[in-house]
Amino acid sequence: MNHDSRTTAAFLKKQSSLRPTLAMVLGSGFQHSLSELTVVKEIPFREAPGFPAVGVSGHAGKIVFGTFGNVSVVVLKGRAHFYEGHSLDKVTFPIRVLADLGIKTVLLTNAAGGITSGLKPGTLMAITDHINLMGDNPLRGVTYPGTIQFIDLSVAYDPALIKVSEQAAKAAKLTFKKGVYLAVHGPSFETPAEIRAFAKLGADAVGMSTVPEAIVARQCGMRVAGVSCISNLAAGISKHPLSHQEVLEVTSRQAPAMAKFLRKFAELHAAAE
Repeated sequence: MNHDSRTTAAFLKKQSSLRPTLAMVLGSGFQHSLSELTVVKEIPFREAPGFPAVGVSGHAGKIVFGTFGNVSVVVLKGRAHFYEGHSLDKVTFPIRVLADLGIKTVLLTNAAGGITSGLKPGTLMAITDHINLMGDNPLRGVTYPGTIQFIDLSVAYDPALIKVSEQAAKAAKLTFKKGVYLAVHGPSFETPAEIRAFAKLGADAVGMSTVPEAIVARQCGMRVAGVSCISNLAAGISKHPLSHQEVLEVTSRQAPAMAKFLRKFAELHAAAE
């Protein structure tokens, strides 16, 4: 059954009187990074019409309305992934709902493997650009009234928001870098040969999400910020086997600092509006 994002947005508006303009999407391991958020309302994905099911460890699958001080936000705790078998249209449906909720800026977070030297586990990398090697595009084969399919991605990630990310990371005492994120569809981790190829393509980090959401957010006219928590060194760079458990452990250790980062990002974003 096809669901209209406007119908889902209308449903969510009835759940909370908050009308935020900032949304955050929390990736793997970030579910414990909301300790500084005052929760007003929490809705499981399964109760929101059209929202995809989330089946990956480290992804709670909840829509949270809340406040950082006097700054209201809506947070997606977790996301669906292409590798779970969903279409990219389904994966990005929540982004269209956010647009219909009146969201103007979205912060996309993820856990990623570090390719470039200096991107050690625990580092926060602001995404300056991306490379889509997922083999698909969320705008392929679907049209939405009032949107353009051939969108310009020359500046997919807002430069002013990259500066906000840097200031927020500094306040949270997180090691901060900037770089290019490359997306593959997974779920297997990459081979050492693939990582060497990605490095030659100009990728600094690799992951399995975020890019489809960024594309749809830009199509919907939202400003996009993206940050990767480097959770492991990529294959061939790391001296031990890769695992999803390692990803969750590293991001969990960063939870207190990430909680400060998210709050500071919200406050700085509100101050700049």
